[in-house]
Amino acid sequence: MITFETIAWKNFLSTGDQWTDIQLDDAGATLIVGTNGAGKSTMLDALCFALFNKPFRKISKGQLVNSINEKGTKVQVTFSIGRDEYRVFRAIKPNLFELYKNNKLVDQDAATKDTQKYLEQSILKLNFKSFTQVVILGSSTFVPFMQLGASHRREVIEDLLDIKIFSQMNTILKDRYKTAYQQSKDCSNLLSIAEEKLKSQEKLIKSLREVNSVRRQEKEDKVIQNKALVTGIESQRSGLNEELEQLDKDLIETEEHQNILSDLKSKSADLKSEMKRVSKDMKFLKSHDTCPTCTQTISTEFKEDKIDSLTHSGVDFAKKLKQEQKAIEDVVSIIDQANKLSMKAHELRNDISTFDRDIVRLESENLGIEKELSSLVAAPKIEKEEHILKTLQEDFEDTKIDCGNVAKKIDEYHTVSSLLKDSGIKSRIIKKYVPIFNQLINKYLHSMDFFVNFTLDEEFNEVIKSRHRDIFSYASFSEGEKQKIDLALLFTWRDIARMKNSAATNLLLLDEVFDSSLDTNATTDLLKILRRMTDKSNIYVISHKMIDTLLDAFESSLEFVKENDFSSVRYSDRDNP
Repeated sequence: MITFETIAWKNFLSTGDQWTDIQLDDAGATLIVGTNGAGKSTMLDALCFALFNKPFRKISKGQLVNSINEKGTKVQVTFSIGRDEYRVFRAIKPNLFELYKNNKLVDQDAATKDTQKYLEQSILKLNFKSFTQVVILGSSTFVPFMQLGASHRREVIEDLLDIKIFSQMNTILKDRYKTAYQQSKDCSNLLSIAEEKLKSQEKLIKSLREVNSVRRQEKEDKVIQNKALVTGIESQRSGLNEELEQLDKDLIETEEHQNILSDLKSKSADLKSEMKRVSKDMKFLKSHDTCPTCTQTISTEFKEDKIDSLTHSGVDFAKKLKQEQKAIEDVVSIIDQANKLSMKAHELRNDISTFDRDIVRLESENLGIEKELSSLVAAPKIEKEEHILKTLQEDFEDTKIDCGNVAKKIDEYHTVSSLLKDSGIKSRIIKKYVPIFNQLINKYLHSMDFFVNFTLDEEFNEVIKSRHRDIFSYASFSEGEKQKIDLALLFTWRDIARMKNSAATNLLLLDEVFDSSLDTNATTDLLKILRRMTDKSNIYVISHKMIDTLLDAFESSLEFVKENDFSSVRYSDRDNP
């Protein structure tokens, strides 16, 4: 329960540079009187300004500053909740807002709006609209419960039943759901990206392995191919070596024919010389009859015998020369053949040298390939990429878990949201209290001799029936009847607040309720109700009626007067006027 203890103000509206102090919890019922403009309603504005940073009446913040002094506006309210003492201090020119709990300043570093929120939601547990429905029944700018819209009616009831926390929770939940929903959308993208990275890395490793495998196979095939080539070349070289060996043997044999040819040429030359000699002798004998040396006559018989002998010799020489020539031709033919063999042997040696170089080249190439194959076995690049793949797999699994948690969180938010909606827990609580509302409202109406059956439904729409079962609306009643309904609702909300305790307060402020539409009987009935409430409440009734009958009904009174353009207050009670 909130127990308001004191309120004080200075340079506020028509009040000057002197503090006006009122002890709020001193008397059960206090009448506030004064002429119009004397400042009777100042306390309402000061109280609301201190607690909610806005006056009760529709006055701008700048107009709250005393128009003569034009600065130094200060308001202070003290109250207690349980064992905790609170003090709210607010000022204009200079602007200042301070909240104290047990004489310690509350969160001086917090923003003003945060401190205000803390005051309303965590301490008072009432906002401006709900506070005025429970604490103040005013005239002029006051908007009674029945003139509030459906949403504002619900807001007041939620404050009274201490279930606004569910609305606040729902607001927080909506923010969290919005965040979670965005996270869910982000999750979809993150999962897609993580999965794409994973697939890309797997594809890369597969490609590397395939490339490695293909390269390895290509290298191995090349080694086999080269070995086959070497085998083929070695086979061809072996054949050429065998052929060359035979040629070398044949060439060794043909070397002797050169000597034979020389001998044959020498013999042929000798035979040619002999043939020339025989031919010369025969020519001489045929052309000479005498010897040129001794001048003797050469006989015919001698000539004939000699010519015959030379002829036989010439024929024999010619025959032998022919044989020698034939032998020379044979030997030359053999030597020509040998030369051809020698050229072929040279070609064979060149071919064998080419084969040898090819074998060396192929074997050297195979050595290089085998070295490459050993490096392919190690595959350091694949190992590195596999490590990256493992990291990506872990990231993907972590993302899946995180996204799963987000999805789970969203499901939980859906469940909680259905409970926090107006149709959820709050509706059940309100449904429970609606019969109590109606019972209390009708009790107070009957206490003021207003015999109707007033019913609020769960949407806080009214149904009002007369004794004859005629149906009315709030707007259809007179101003006096409306005021009775407003009072009945005010008293009901206070009873409900006391039941819930968190929104209950000792303070009740009634502004000019006796000055407007209530007749004498209604005034008497209202005084009876207020008298019964004084044991639990501190009631302040503002009136411009300064009649003795009204003054006698209250324990004390405050009279606001205006002197020299400044308002001040005079205190009195029945025991000490």
